[in-house]
Amino acid sequence: MTLFLKKIVLNIIGLPTRLYNFFVLKYKGVVYATYPRISGRIFISGPGKIILGEGVQINSNLFSNPIGGDTRTLFSVFKGATLSIGDYSGFSNIAISCKEKVTIGKHVKIGGGVKIYDSDFHSLNFEDRKNPKTDIPIIKPIELKDGCFIGAHSIILKGVTIGKESIIGAGSLVTKSVPDGEIWGGNPIKFIKKI
Repeated sequence: MTLFLKKIVLNIIGLPTRLYNFFVLKYKGVVYATYPRISGRIFISGPGKIILGEGVQINSNLFSNPIGGDTRTLFSVFKGATLSIGDYSGFSNIAISCKEKVTIGKHVKIGGGVKIYDSDFHSLNFEDRKNPKTDIPIIKPIELKDGCFIGAHSIILKGVTIGKESIIGAGSLVTKSVPDGEIWGGNPIKFIKKI
């Protein structure tokens, strides 16, 4: 089969996924500077606001990343919350739960299986958790500044800011902010070196 025919066949096979993504973005009111490059199906829940910059790349399937993927990309953006992703940022099979605000800068790379949560989801007090009326989580915004890189399978928790061009090692638990231009990693996260 010629290269031209292979491209036609691949486009026909991928058409349902591209249509699915188009309608999901349209239905959820996602605002984008340019239509994002999406590999696989993206999943979006919640009525919150999502803003995508120019050239955003989203991998959301098992085969779009050489490390594989145990999940798909999921954006859960709650009422009144805003998820903003800057120009030319990209990620694979990540989950973002945004109850207030998650801001991802320009040229940010986020590795496969990363989780980003701006909330504890539940109260930290046992007595409060027993009653749905008092089970109120702590919520704090998250910011990933321009050019930072988050290693695969890391977890970023509420209130964290990752500095400009900083690197988070794979599998890290990020519970505190990281300054610009540094490498941090581990569980719990700790300073490794300056870039």
